[in-house]
Amino acid sequence: MKKYTCLFTIFLAFVLSDCSGTESQKGISEQDISDVKEAVARTNYQEVRIREFPIAVQCWTFRKFTFYETLQKVKELGIKYLQPYPGQALHSDMPGVKFDHNLKEDQIKLVKSWLKDQGLSLVSYGVVGFENNEESMGKVFEFARKMGIPTIVTEPEYDDFSLIEQMVKKHNINIAIHNHPEPSKYARPETVLKHVKGLDWRIGSCADTGHWMRAFLKPVEALRLLEGRILDVHLKDRNDFGTESAYDVPFGQGKANIHDILAELTLQNFRGYLSIEHENPDEVDNPSPSIRKGIEYIKGITYFKGYEEILHWSYGRFSKHGWNHYGSGYFELDQRTGILKGQGGMGLFWYSAKKYKDFILELDYKCADKFTNSGIFIRVPEMPINNDYIYHSFEIQINDAGKGIHKTGAVYDAEPPRIDAFKECGEWNRLKITFKGNHLNVELNGKMVVDWDAEPRGKVKDFAVEGYIGLQNHDSRSPIYFRNIFVKELL
Repeated sequence: MKKYTCLFTIFLAFVLSDCSGTESQKGISEQDISDVKEAVARTNYQEVRIREFPIAVQCWTFRKFTFYETLQKVKELGIKYLQPYPGQALHSDMPGVKFDHNLKEDQIKLVKSWLKDQGLSLVSYGVVGFENNEESMGKVFEFARKMGIPTIVTEPEYDDFSLIEQMVKKHNINIAIHNHPEPSKYARPETVLKHVKGLDWRIGSCADTGHWMRAFLKPVEALRLLEGRILDVHLKDRNDFGTESAYDVPFGQGKANIHDILAELTLQNFRGYLSIEHENPDEVDNPSPSIRKGIEYIKGITYFKGYEEILHWSYGRFSKHGWNHYGSGYFELDQRTGILKGQGGMGLFWYSAKKYKDFILELDYKCADKFTNSGIFIRVPEMPINNDYIYHSFEIQINDAGKGIHKTGAVYDAEPPRIDAFKECGEWNRLKITFKGNHLNVELNGKMVVDWDAEPRGKVKDFAVEGYIGLQNHDSRSPIYFRNIFVKELL
């Protein structure tokens, strides 16, 4: 939201060239940063299936307009979410009135009515400053509560976050630390990490990719360093690194590497909003065309369009909500990563919230060793109350040591895989199952292993036109792991 001079750019380059050992980065070593860069270099982001992220607009993008006018412009873009900033003129008929946490009660009601009429929601607020006392801080938190805003974006001038943490716990509202370039103290991600590390998980980073580029930092590396602490993203692409001559461009046309940014956020299970903030001074009167181009680029690289993630995420963690288990054993869930680990004897962990007719099911799985035995059941016709379901639904087999119709990729006891496409034990595999009518395709790690017109065969006596999806747990000695479970219904 600021312009920087050539002199300041030179200063930036000098300061950032050798600041990894400064007091502001105490606790984050040069080796830590080097390890992150090496980890990013080893990551094949082209293999990542990018999830669908909700998109918001940072109202600074439309800073030449009133807040009221901005609502219409955001709606015209097909976007439903906004991040307002303090200081934008509220309405042309209300001279001198700014959108901020000092709005009067009647003005707050008016703004909420505007939002309701346009079908829009406020998802964050900032960048806003407040003093390190309960009166100043409480005013901002109380405003966010009244407006239904879940995240406050700020850049505290002080180092003591104890009161911030108290307010976060009291109001259940997130605090995201933004990173303007120098002289902002939070210009570098390691400084943000130092301040939030060990605090409540609702205190984290508002990652501004454009400002990192102003500071000659690669956004993907900065994101990796902040893994687990990113609460909000100000998404920008710029034609180059630096400040004086660099400017914002539509996503995908600059050097930020938007694809890898979204892939990294996918790997991190980022669940916040991508807040578009377009700051090109030559487009301040009409930034919408560039925003539209950028959104089209994001849509083009998003893999899970129209999918439902059926291992649900809410309140900062994964849960088994909507799932039930039949038989012995169970699946252990890491609530932070969403990784399921099979334990105990043989059983079925099935998604009871919905039956699926024609669908695409995609998930990742990993075998503990070559003796791991599991499978994915599809179109289980009724709630499992005994083992009879195995005769009336198909199982896509996972058993690298098996043979033919009992080997990984096979339709168990019915149709063998055409080729072996599974990876070494300990590596994650990508499995895609498409069931439309009676035609069944199974793709493993991008290779078609089954292309079959399904029919009763082997143990399967008949199969239903719709049913439940289930994951098999087998034993604790060689457990199976699952993650990223997505379903797309086919019409």
